[in-house]
Order: sequence, then C-alpha cells, then structure tokens
Amino acid sequence: MGYTGFSVFTFLFRLAFCHCLMRISNGDLSYSIPEEMKRGSVIGNLVKDLGLDAKRLSGRKARLDMDGSRQRYCDINVNTGDLIVAETIDREELCGPKVSCSLKYELVLEKPLELHRINVQVQDINDNSPRFPNARIDLEIQESADKGARYPLDEPHDSDIGLNGIQSYSLERNAYFILDVQTSSDGGKYGELVLEKELDREQQQEVTLLLTAVDGGTPQRSGTVVIHVTVLDANDNKPVFSQTVYKVCLPENSPTGAVVVAVSASDEDEGANGEVSYEFNRISDKAAKLFSIDKKTGEIKVQGPIDYEENTEYEVRVQAKDGSGLAGNAKVMIEITDLNDNAPVILIKSFNNPIPENVLPGTEVGIINVQDEDSEGNRQVRCSIQQNVPFKLNPSIKNYYSLITTGELDREIISDYNITITATDEGSPPLSSSKTIHVSVSDVNDNPPMFEEQSYSTYVTENNKPGSSICSVTARDPDWRQNGTVVYSLLPSEINGVPVSSFVSINGDTGVIHAVRAFDYEQFRNFKVHVVARDNGSPPLSSNVTVSVFITDENDNSPQILYPAPAGNSLMTEMVPKAALAGSLVSKVIAVDADSGQNAWLSYHIVKSIDPGLFSIGIHSGEIRAQRDISESDSMKQNLVISVKDNGQPSLSTTCDVYLLISDNLAEVPELKDMTYEDSSKLTSYLIIGLVSVSTFFLTFIILILAVRFCRSRKPRMLFDGAVAIPSAYFPPNYAEVDGAGTLRSSYNYDAYLTTGSRTSDFKFVRSYNDNTLPADQTMTRCPDTLLEGSIITLNTAGEANEVSLHSSEIPPFVRELFRCGRMGYVCGKYILGLNGLCHPIETVGLYSV
Repeated sequence: MGYTGFSVFTFLFRLAFCHCLMRISNGDLSYSIPEEMKRGSVIGNLVKDLGLDAKRLSGRKARLDMDGSRQRYCDINVNTGDLIVAETIDREELCGPKVSCSLKYELVLEKPLELHRINVQVQDINDNSPRFPNARIDLEIQESADKGARYPLDEPHDSDIGLNGIQSYSLERNAYFILDVQTSSDGGKYGELVLEKELDREQQQEVTLLLTAVDGGTPQRSGTVVIHVTVLDANDNKPVFSQTVYKVCLPENSPTGAVVVAVSASDEDEGANGEVSYEFNRISDKAAKLFSIDKKTGEIKVQGPIDYEENTEYEVRVQAKDGSGLAGNAKVMIEITDLNDNAPVILIKSFNNPIPENVLPGTEVGIINVQDEDSEGNRQVRCSIQQNVPFKLNPSIKNYYSLITTGELDREIISDYNITITATDEGSPPLSSSKTIHVSVSDVNDNPPMFEEQSYSTYVTENNKPGSSICSVTARDPDWRQNGTVVYSLLPSEINGVPVSSFVSINGDTGVIHAVRAFDYEQFRNFKVHVVARDNGSPPLSSNVTVSVFITDENDNSPQILYPAPAGNSLMTEMVPKAALAGSLVSKVIAVDADSGQNAWLSYHIVKSIDPGLFSIGIHSGEIRAQRDISESDSMKQNLVISVKDNGQPSLSTTCDVYLLISDNLAEVPELKDMTYEDSSKLTSYLIIGLVSVSTFFLTFIILILAVRFCRSRKPRMLFDGAVAIPSAYFPPNYAEVDGAGTLRSSYNYDAYLTTGSRTSDFKFVRSYNDNTLPADQTMTRCPDTLLEGSIITLNTAGEANEVSLHSSEIPPFVRELFRCGRMGYVCGKYILGLNGLCHPIETVGLYSV
C-alpha cells in the first residue's frame, strides 16, 4: 500500500523517532522503527551504541540470534556494525492486534564470549484500510419500528492500531436513518443505524445506504459497505448470547475439524424472526484461515494447523442474527496451549577442525547453541555427550556450551572422533535431538622411527659379489605423511681402521644394505654396522639399530703343510730304526688350513710309496706308522708322497714328500746325504761321499756318544739334514686352530735339538713318549718369553753335541715365532715346548745336560 499524501514533516518526525534508542540499565539496547521499511535500511549502529571495536567484529564472529521466531527480520553488517533490515516487516502479520510489537535479538560476540540483548520496537504505519466483513449489509426492519430504534451494524476491521485504526464513520444522507457511533468495552468503535423517521412499507419497501469507515492515519484510509434495508413487519427482539465473552483453551496441533467452542444465542421471537444464524463479525485474516463457524449450530471448528509457536492466542467476534436481521454479538477468546512438539535444535556456532594432537586438556574446540521453540518447562534443555571420548560440554551463557578437550590426544591411536551431542528437553514426554560432529586430529611429529627388531644379524658367504644385498632393515613411524617418512643412513664408524662405507652401503628409501666389496673370511669374520632411521618431521626424530654381519667360510684355501717343509724349501729326512715293529710311529705330517669348520677338516693319504705295504698314515692324525715289522730286505731309502685334503666342497689338497732312512748306525749318515741330493749332479754326490769318508773318524766318536745316550734313554732318534727353518710365512696371519680338526692336536711331545749354524747343522727329534702325555683335562703352563733365554743343545756336522747359552735376542726369529704360535717343539732353557703349546721339564722327556 502506498503512503498517499504522506507529508515531509511527518516523514522526518518518524525517521527521527525510528533512530532514537534507549540504554537500559543492564547495557541492553532498544530501537524503534516503522514497519514496512525497505530491506537494507539502517536501524542503528551497534558499534557506536555499544562502544565496540568495528575492526574486530568479523574476527569475533559477531552475529544476531533470535529466540521464538523462524523468520529473520534484522541482521548485522559486520564491516560497519550497522543493524539493518533483512526482510520487510509487516507489523500486522508479526503481532496482530497487540499494541506492543517488538523483535528481541541477542548480539553474540566470541573471543571472549559476550552477549547483548537488543529490542527492536516495530511501530505501526497506516498501511491498512478499514474493511467490513461483508460487502453488503442486509437489514430487515419492521415497519412498526419506533422512531429512535437502533440497528447495530457490522464493525469493520482495520489491522492497524491506535490512531491508524478506525476513528470515525459517515453515512450517506437519507430520509430515514442517521448513524450513531458507539464504543465497545474493548475500545472498538462501531456504528448503529438510528431510525429517525418511521418506515412505511407501503411507501418504500427497501432503503439502500452507503456507510463509510475512516481511520485516523495520515493519509486517511477508508472502507465502505452498502446497507440494504428491507422493510418488514415488526420484529422487536434480537438474538442474545448466553455469554458475552467465551474463553477457551485449545491445544496446539489440534486436528482439523476439532470443535473449539459452541456459541449459543436465543431469540424470543417466533417463526422466522426467532431463527438464529451465526457468523464471524470481526476476525483477523490469520484467524480466518484457522477457524470456521457453523451458521446453524454456532460450533467453531479448527480448519488449519494450530501452532503455539506461531501465535499463542486468537480473538474473534461472533454475531447471531435472527430471520429479521436483528443481531447480537459475543467475543470468543481462544488461548493456544503449548505441547512439547518441538525437539531441541543444536546449532554449531563456532568450530575448530582439525585440531593438533598436542593440544592441552581444556582447549576449546567449538561453541554449541541449543534452542527449543516450546515454552516454559518444554524448552528447558539438557545437553550432553554420551560417548567415551576425550571431550566434554561446559555450560556457558544461557543455552551456550563450550566443547573442550578433557585429555591428551594421540593421532596414532585415534585420528578421528565422531562426537554425538544429545540435547533433551524437560517436556512430557521429553523430546531429544542429536548432532554428530566430526573432529579430525592433525599430526605432530612425536614418534621416532622404530625398528621392527632390536638388532639384526645376517650371514654373508665370503667372496660375495660387490653390490649384492646383504639384508634389509625396516623401521616404522606411525606419524602422518612427511612426519612418518623414514630415511635410512649408516652411522659413521670404522672396521679395522677402514670407514664402514668402504664395506657396505644402504638404500635410504628401502633400508636394503648392500655389500660394497667382496669379503674375506680369513681377514675378518664379522663386523657391526649401525643404521640410523630418521623421519622428515620438523624437528626430525631418529633411532639406531645394530646390524651384525657374520661372514661364512668358503673352501677357498688349500691345506698348508708345516712339516715336513714343502717342496722348494729345505729337505728333511727322518731315520727309522731297523728294529721298528709294526705300529711304530715313524714320522708325522703336520698341516693346517686357513678355512674353518668342515672346510678345515683334513685327511691324510699316501698317494705314492716305494714300498706300498711298508708304511701307513693316520687319515686324521697324519701320523706315519710302520704297517709291519722292518726287515733287512727293505730298501734303506724310502720316499713317501703324502696328500692332504680338506673336507670342503669341492675338496682342495696339497702334497708333500717325506724322506725316510732305515738305519741304526750313524755311520750310514753319508748315505743320507746321497738320498737328500740324489737328484743333484754326480759330481756333487762324489764330493758328499768323499766328505763322509773323511769324517768317518769323527762320526764314529759321535756314534759312540749317541749310542751311550741311546742305551740310557732307549729312544730312537731321527736325524734331519739341513737347518729346520720353518718360516713364519707358513702360518697365515689370521690362522686359528679348529678344535677337532686334527691339524695340530697331538698326543706326542718331541724333544728337539736346534742349531744356529749353517745349512749343514743338524736338527734332531727324539722319539715320542706317549706315557708322558698329559690327559686332556689337565693343563700345563705355557712357556713365558723369558724361557727363551737359556741353553740350546746343538749337534754339528762332526757329531759333537754342544750346549750353547744364548740370549733371547740371539735366538733366530723363526724360533721365536714358533714359540709364540706353539707350532713346533724345541728346547727353551731347561724346558721343552711341545707341539700342543705346553711346556715340559727336560727330565720328563729324557734330555740330559751335556
């Protein structure tokens, strides 16, 4: 509706009135605005009126909340702080006939949480014209009606209030009636036709009048109705209601067709003049959609949805007319009672998601608001979290709750939470609603990589291919993305003084360890590598693990013969008594193998012999024994080719020559020279024979001495030609004895005579004494280095025995080497060192001082 004739003065007055505000004692604001303001119109500035900071409105999430309304009429401009009209406000639609019409809002600010109540009073403007219930009023008046008779007219309805409501009536000039305006008990104005001149049906049967209702607004608005008067015979009684005012309570959600109330009016006239019909006399547009009346019975029934939250009461006027048009009026007050038909509504006002896993207990995650459109106890709401989650709701202002953490979070255990919030009102029966909030926990680098095992062990066969993988280590990091990405590296260290990177490398992504070079079991048998697993977090976290690499042996070393000396070195010859019986120990082959395990298990075999049936060799001990008794017919010179094999796959072997001389007489020693150098030139043989002949005298003397000693000790002796110099090169630097291999373990002790002389010096072993061997469970003391300083008995080419006192510094280096390694027996001072590395006094083996 337009504002026809709206003066500039009135507009300015109302505009000034709209923007006046009042500060209430508790800090709330009240504004007054006219209805029908355009959308976007500014009501007032909240920043200025409340003393707020306009720049922080957006950061504090300023918003307007409204209780008890499903329609939003006002809003806030967070950039300027202006309170503006969001939707056009129709006061009549919003408040109906109520004098006071207001919108109540709550201004909510966060960080910190702040609440201001804002009351917007909606003032009425004259935007509605008076409207009669019917376009035509039919009256039937008896012609006998007395002058001054009054006939109430239908009261028009004006949705505006106050001055904008109906203020006056005017009746078209006529000869019979005048209009008298009456005021009802509730302040309403209605017109009555007053008969000023008696009717004469014979002169005029019908009278038509035009009634105009005018309101007091500016500009004025009016409504008209045609009054049609039919002149009848006399009807002097009008219907009378049983009650002037009917009050009734109607529950909301009442079904269509339910009877609200039945009004009743009686007319004392008879016939048609006493027949009463009912109709609404004055009713609002909204009430007209919800209620209907039965014209005959007067029952008011429900014809639309009744909702307490829409309106809590309705007022209607009911008119009862008789057949002659006389009417009586009554008021019906319908109060709507509330039912608990609205479940609480959970609103998320603020929510932080995701949240880091290292937040402290008590951290605010979000703000929850719970609303219920019901009234009184039906709108009292309890809000809770039923699940076992590390969150809880703390009541705040009014129906606001803070969602806070109650414990420590760990994304690696639970990365997501579905928090179900349940709100229940106190109605009967109670209604509830639930809302599930999904909270994600963001990752923090709080877990170092952890290896699947505390330590790793791997076995690698020697002579491996460089670049081949040795083993793989795996570390797990339960963190997310780059915090859980693991990179492997080697911790810098050294193996025998060489950087570990020279031996192995590691793939930083997969943790696979590769060999950089080929390994040699004989150089080193194991080493350790320290692997670091580091994540990509900030700061990065790491952990270490030790990888033990064990090198397994391959059969890549042939047996090495320590005794007798291999071909190419000095030759050795052993004497065998002619009276040797079957089973007598003749000699022994000593060999070692740098490999280990079964690769170092050695076996001895005679592959060539001058007399195949004369000697045999222990397959595991290497001891050469006579298979039968020695006879005169046996050749004096015996040559055996011994093969030493290991137990590897494939097997490796080495051969050596063993020279034996069957003789009891030292006079036959020159023949030894012949055997030793039988492969030399004939001239050399003649010189040796001549030399032996010349030395017969000396040899005879030596033989006599030796014979005496032989008789006393009863030990057969074996004479070795040449210096017994077993270089230390025969012993690998990394050689280690293998128990049970049979390479160096012997039950025989040998007495030795050493010489520091030339190549022609002699080295003599005395026969073994098995009965002097210590049991396996006993231990003898190893000779200390100081025992190297003492007497050494030598035998020169003339057969003379000499005792030479030597300082340890004068002992040949190879002898000292043998002593430390325990590889060969020799005399040290008054002790003799056996092949088993143990020291024995000279007396126990039959040696006597010269």
